[in-house]
Amino acid sequence: MTPALLIHGGAGAATPSALQAERRSGLTAAFEAGWDILIQGGTALDAVVQATVTLEDHPLFNAGLGSCLTEDGTVEVDASLMDGSTFQTGAVGAAKHIKNAICLAREVMTDGRHVFLVGRGAERFAREHGLPQAAADELITPRQHQRWQALRLSSGQAQRSNSEPGTVGAVALDSSGRLAAATSTGGVFDKRAGRVGDSAVIGAGTYADSAMGACSATGDGEDIIRATLARTAVELLRGGKDPAQAARTALARLTRQTRGEAGLILLDPFGRRGVAYTTESMSVALRLGSGQAFRAEGRLVVRV
Repeated sequence: MTPALLIHGGAGAATPSALQAERRSGLTAAFEAGWDILIQGGTALDAVVQATVTLEDHPLFNAGLGSCLTEDGTVEVDASLMDGSTFQTGAVGAAKHIKNAICLAREVMTDGRHVFLVGRGAERFAREHGLPQAAADELITPRQHQRWQALRLSSGQAQRSNSEPGTVGAVALDSSGRLAAATSTGGVFDKRAGRVGDSAVIGAGTYADSAMGACSATGDGEDIIRATLARTAVELLRGGKDPAQAARTALARLTRQTRGEAGLILLDPFGRRGVAYTTESMSVALRLGSGQAFRAEGRLVVRV
């Protein structure tokens, strides 16, 4: 079976022109990291984790380094992943001092005792399992600190803009026909401490079933949770339905039910892809053959 990979760098406002080249480079590096695993016969799960780690390590994506700050000026990260063949999952939420939340989620999955760890419990689990820790300010970029400080200086009059692209994610199909999905985020700008969004919630921000499809979502987290967007999109693939149409239908339902804005990437067991969003823009990277959307004859397509 021919492997497939699709990644996103968040949905929201269009990327400012001054940042487009660097974000495009980050998406390219993330895609290549995941793709190298797939073409060497690696698993879909390993591919989505590696692609997500690469985006977490980039300062211009809202995950890991570069995460939005809470109202307290700290970084709290969420992440989840799912293996569509075994239905194993791992998730973490509102965790501090975590460099790569998706690696912590992977460790939770591997440990197997629980599915979802949050806050101090997740942080202690990370220490016990030897995952790299980050100092309090290590994940705070000057750009995100300036956004947070501007809101403080405006006495709350500045807009708590969530229009910047938020969340990163990946979906993959490996040569054995296994599907997997991963999602990671720093959350909503100026969020309350302890807030957990859709990126940590299986069925909302992340879902995979190798018999139907895999999805990673991004956008208005609370509304995505209410609509269980990722699971809804995957269920719409039943009977071999077209992923592009399923993605659009899932977002239409979200709009009708909650009026929320979002984007999602969707992959089916045949390697067909769906990309849809109701925000101004959505960053994606994918390699497509002839006859697919974003026609590119097998070349890597990156859009920011």
